Amino acid sequence: MQASITDKEIHLETKKISSLVWEYSIPAIIGTLVNSLYNIVDRIFIGQGVGVYAISGLAITFPVTTLASSLGLLVGVGAASRISISLGEKKKHTAEQILGNSLMLILVFNAVIMTLFYVYLDNILFAFGATENTLPYARDYLQIVLLGNVFISLCYSFNNMMRSSGYPRKAMITMLIGAVLNIVLDPIFIFVFKLGIAGVAWATVISMFVGMLFVMHHFVQDSSLIRLRRENIRLDKNIVLAIVSIGLSPFLMQVAASGVAVLLNTSLIKHGGDLAVGAYGILNSMVLLIIMVVVGLNQGTQPIIGYNYGAKKFGRVKDTFFYAVKVATVITSVGFIIGMFFPRLFATAFTTDQQLLDIAENGIRLSMIAFPLVGFQIVASTFFQSIGQAKKAIIQSLSRQIIFLVPSLLIFPPLFGLNGVWISTPISDFLASMLSFYLLTGQIKAIRKMQENQPLYA
Repeated sequence: MQASITDKEIHLETKKISSLVWEYSIPAIIGTLVNSLYNIVDRIFIGQGVGVYAISGLAITFPVTTLASSLGLLVGVGAASRISISLGEKKKHTAEQILGNSLMLILVFNAVIMTLFYVYLDNILFAFGATENTLPYARDYLQIVLLGNVFISLCYSFNNMMRSSGYPRKAMITMLIGAVLNIVLDPIFIFVFKLGIAGVAWATVISMFVGMLFVMHHFVQDSSLIRLRRENIRLDKNIVLAIVSIGLSPFLMQVAASGVAVLLNTSLIKHGGDLAVGAYGILNSMVLLIIMVVVGLNQGTQPIIGYNYGAKKFGRVKDTFFYAVKVATVITSVGFIIGMFFPRLFATAFTTDQQLLDIAENGIRLSMIAFPLVGFQIVASTFFQSIGQAKKAIIQSLSRQIIFLVPSLLIFPPLFGLNGVWISTPISDFLASMLSFYLLTGQIKAIRKMQENQPLYA
């Protein structure tokens, strides 16, 4: 059953690309930037209010939290892309079926995976690089965050679907609610109630629960373009496969990132000790801050590309992609400049320990040498997801983490020690960008051919 075209859909098909990109991306960038800021604020409060081993303990949790968040990406990104394409094809009923299936998928995935994590938590943390110094902090944090992961998954996943169905500003508000509440609760739980790193975990869970309530309320309102209907809250094999086939790319990228984080942690401990792990936590905060701006840009362009691809407006698909590449490259180039010239200034927000500052300063400079290329790489991955090219998206996403970074981490640290750990990242960034360029060349040619073969009235 096809639905009549709405003003939002006309908007996606006709408005100037640059204006449309910023209309959708600015709210997304604000949301992701604030989200990354509250993660960074978490680490600042932990570093200043708990201690240097607490920063390292939090860094040890990255692989676990990355794996947990990958469930939200598997469903959220896949569903958002399919919803955009379905709306472009004027199939509103299909978009609503995707919405209902997504809710069931998130609940099932969280029930299974979180139970496994919780039962084997200490063993997992030791395997991921925890030591006697850092294990208590990592355990205290994760025991709380894992219990609330279903709220986090629902909040992020349905936030993506809210944006893809034409509500970028409301999606931004969802992220702002969670971020602002988290920033307010962090110092209260740490300094007033003296809960330590557990206070940070409680602040995260509570803020995501409130954000989840806001985004879920949107999809049960009559005013929403697509609604969460009871009859669609079930698992349909074809729809599940459609969601997972696209969501598999960012999911595998997150899983790969988790595996690489384990390898990084063990390499850092071997060649630099617990403080090197803490330095990586600081580096990760800086990279996250810049990357989240690009992610916000991508979140804004995804519904534009997906909708116009479904509507066979291939010229607008290409124009949106190339514009996003230009903007993303500027963003990561700015990050490169900050990393090269002001790394110590950034690190002092987290600690006053001079040894940790020295390690972090060197690590940031070496790790961000090829950072200007990262923006193009991220946009390329999202582009493949947006047009339903699941295989290319998976290959492109895994290239940096598995194909190039893992061998680099096995080759260079034994040769150059701690510096070998740091330089593995820019080497893999460069090689992955070259692969992205190769894959995109063929895809852009295919889109141009489809455009040329369209009838004049299309």
